[in-house]
Amino acid sequence: MTRGKSPIDSVELAAAFAPGREMTVGIEEEVMLLDPETLDLAPVARELLEAAPAEAPLKLELPASQIEITTEPQATAGEAIAALRAGRKLLSETAPSFARPACAGVHPFAAVHGQLNEGERYEQTLKDYGDAARQQLVCALQVHVSVGGPERALAVYNAARGYLPELAALAANAPWHDGRDTGLASVRPTLAGALPRQGVPPVLAGWDAFADQLSWGRASGAVPEPRRWWFELRPHPSFGTLEFRVPDSQTTLRSAAAVTAVAHSLVGTLADRHDAGEALPVAESWRIAENRWSAMRWGVEGTLADLQSGRRRPTRERLAALIDELSAAGRRLGCEAELDAARELIQRNGAMEQREIARRDGPVGLAAWLAEHFSPDA
Repeated sequence: MTRGKSPIDSVELAAAFAPGREMTVGIEEEVMLLDPETLDLAPVARELLEAAPAEAPLKLELPASQIEITTEPQATAGEAIAALRAGRKLLSETAPSFARPACAGVHPFAAVHGQLNEGERYEQTLKDYGDAARQQLVCALQVHVSVGGPERALAVYNAARGYLPELAALAANAPWHDGRDTGLASVRPTLAGALPRQGVPPVLAGWDAFADQLSWGRASGAVPEPRRWWFELRPHPSFGTLEFRVPDSQTTLRSAAAVTAVAHSLVGTLADRHDAGEALPVAESWRIAENRWSAMRWGVEGTLADLQSGRRRPTRERLAALIDELSAAGRRLGCEAELDAARELIQRNGAMEQREIARRDGPVGLAAWLAEHFSPDA
């Protein structure tokens, strides 16, 4: 681990979030690679990447059976999804010699522990975390939004923490794991939780406070670089964005568009409120964590508690009200069609659809269905 380096400079840290192209949105989609015959996970990511065109928007991740599609920052969620569509198309064209790509929060029947990619970074992770690293066969849809201005970004970050359970419930897409229905709408957070710095992120009182946290992490060796600040929402110093890491990978592009639009419009709405002089609410982490558990367990079919009053409402009602609240920013950001798709997910999200397919076709049939729906033409 890296220890003894100089502290993180808060001025330099904040400068990464200086005003620029405001409200751009980018996507990182983690994709499973399945054996063409057995549909189990196939540890062929490095071979596939070497066969892909040099300019392909693909990169390796920790599992050897996973590859990531990245997009450049775009003005709208629709444009980001168009870039993701192109990435899926390229991967679909490159993959057949190696594997079948598919998207979900986890594979429905693969072994709990899997093979990791080779390389100094991954080998250090395995050394640090052992089998906990080998069980990170999880896939997220990571949405990056550029807020524009360091103080604005931090205010939006602190407030957006309270909405992570709603986004998690909408995007829950991992009920099956290790060949059985786990009873959770998404088992992915329980697997990720074997590593540190997961779940609800801490409140950050200012850039000095964030710099202090990262400096301690660097000095202790726990967080040798900011990208190992793994919480479900984080300010990303390399990109100058807020990165939502809470959504499961979405099986279809339409669902990915819906989740992306909600994250994008949420940032836009909170930024508008901040600009109007409103002091944005900053919820207690444990209250958010209570809602996070409900989202993980029940997805859209549960209840969520108001973070101030504690009053519970059906999750579907809270999501519908949230999307109504986001609609003005969504129109301004060009997300109207994608927010309409989010309303569809409220009624039937990925977890519900996976359970329906698995009841009919079993876990192997579910894996086949996931692969069939990866294609941008599906």
